[in-house]
Amino acid sequence: MLSLLVLSSLILPPGSLYSLPPNLHPATSLEPTPLLAQTPITADYRVTALQPDFTGDLWVGSWAGLSRINPETGQVLQRVRMPSRTLESLAQDRVGRIWVGTFDGLVRVDPRTNVITAQNFTLPSNRVLSLLVDSRGFLWAGTDRGLVMISPDRGLLMTTVQELPGVSANALALDGNNNLWVGTLSGLVQINTANAFPVREVGDLPGGAVQSLTLGPEGNLWVGTASSLLVVDPVRSELVRSVGTMRDKNVQTVEFDQAGNVWVGTTTGLFKVKPDSGELLGQVPSLPSGRILSLSTNTGNKIWVGTSEGLGWVSLTTGDGTPHWGLVSPTVVQTR
Repeated sequence: MLSLLVLSSLILPPGSLYSLPPNLHPATSLEPTPLLAQTPITADYRVTALQPDFTGDLWVGSWAGLSRINPETGQVLQRVRMPSRTLESLAQDRVGRIWVGTFDGLVRVDPRTNVITAQNFTLPSNRVLSLLVDSRGFLWAGTDRGLVMISPDRGLLMTTVQELPGVSANALALDGNNNLWVGTLSGLVQINTANAFPVREVGDLPGGAVQSLTLGPEGNLWVGTASSLLVVDPVRSELVRSVGTMRDKNVQTVEFDQAGNVWVGTTTGLFKVKPDSGELLGQVPSLPSGRILSLSTNTGNKIWVGTSEGLGWVSLTTGDGTPHWGLVSPTVVQTR
């Protein structure tokens, strides 16, 4: 049964602790912002989420804060002071608001009004690991104890998935028929978005827990686990194959580029793979770290890469990696 919970949110006016500075409007032409201008030094620079927006900018979610950059030039346009520093996931709703999943709940950033809203939804857990906006515009938020559906426009928590198999909603994706799939501790679960009940499961996957999930151009789901890159047919709900070149790799994130190549971020580097044969096309050198946490392909004519030591990018011409010197750990700068 669907449950309905009215949003109780704290809206912080411009000029308060969590508001964006009023001069940082998305339409304004800005000079690069110094790294420490608004955000104090933290010990952890991991970049856990990347989200392109409708204006062409790229939002960078890290444990050092939230930033908005020009992906063409790398120019830092905004540095946003957040209520929580443990950012894990990002999504953009249909009117352009940025939703941020943290270990302290959900936060909404409205670039048009420069207002940040801390969302006081009653979630299964405040540790929000994954976010996705479905074809109807509803926001799905996965936590380490379950999954909820939210109406971004009405500010309502619409329903909570009861007894999610595998408990933790680590990753979310829509298949070609706009069915919702959830990567959990025990495999994949398809959710009926109308009534929020589990429909079917794909379990016993090599590597166990699903860490990443994305839809491939041929309609299959590409699944990353702690030891494998897997291809799953969502129509038949069965494992098609394991990509041999990624066997025994701890796969953290997977994305496709415009040419149809698959980019695989692991704990031991970023790899480019041919999806039909699984042929390894290359490994990217010179990124801030070999531990890859997030990817944004086809963004600013680059592959943007979030690592455990900060942000980097890959040239589509040379295939080489380069750190973004304004959004990396000081140790990366010192060793180059």
